[in-house]
Amino acid sequence: MSVTASIAATNLRQQVLVLYLSDSSLDSEVIGWSVYDGTGRTSPTTGDGDEPPYDTGVSALLDGWRLLQASQLIPPYPGHEYDTSFLKHEFIFEQLIAL
Repeated sequence: MSVTASIAATNLRQQVLVLYLSDSSLDSEVIGWSVYDGTGRTSPTTGDGDEPPYDTGVSALLDGWRLLQASQLIPPYPGHEYDTSFLKHEFIFEQLIAL
């Protein structure tokens, strides 16, 4: 049985939480976020709330979210230390929810 068939057979669906933190430490402040709900129970959209779902990445871990990916630490190019761009401290979490 494939992994996809196995997950479907158990009625588990994935929820994904993307947190952008103020620095590379999981206990730093959340400055941006996105939530995606594979259960279909909610339809969150970017910018639909003023308060982040968690204050820090560690808070998400304590609530049962599993960390899947942390962003690479890439130093800025010389002379570009203060340029603004994308949010670079991205952490991706997941939960498997039973339907």
